[in-house]
Amino acid sequence: MFLRFVRPQRVEDTGHREGFFCAAYELREKQDLDEFSSAQLEEYLAWFRENLPIPARFSRSRSQSASQQSTRGLSWFKPQAAEALGKAHGLMALLQSHGYVFETLRSDRIGYVVYEDDWQVVAEPFADTET
Repeated sequence: MFLRFVRPQRVEDTGHREGFFCAAYELREKQDLDEFSSAQLEEYLAWFRENLPIPARFSRSRSQSASQQSTRGLSWFKPQAAEALGKAHGLMALLQSHGYVFETLRSDRIGYVVYEDDWQVVAEPFADTET
């Protein structure tokens, strides 16, 4: 079962809910963020930058035309990504302490896979995939 952590806000072009990294970078920009939370946030983000590969693709299309840019795959954690999932839960706990709300999506039917590594899969969702 793949896992995706989302918040209620939707991405303008796709209508899919934003993932938890959007909230993390939003919190990072807040001027009134306390030093302790800021340090924790930076620690989590640094861990993900160092350990979670940036997917090479987010779309089945090889074209980068404007019409194809709104067709984006969604990132899902693999169930065996225990270390990354632990860090994700820690980051979400920090975000929740600052008022962010998340839902965990679980699915075996995530869509057309366009990228995969040891910890994550990027897939363009099927029409009936919850996003």
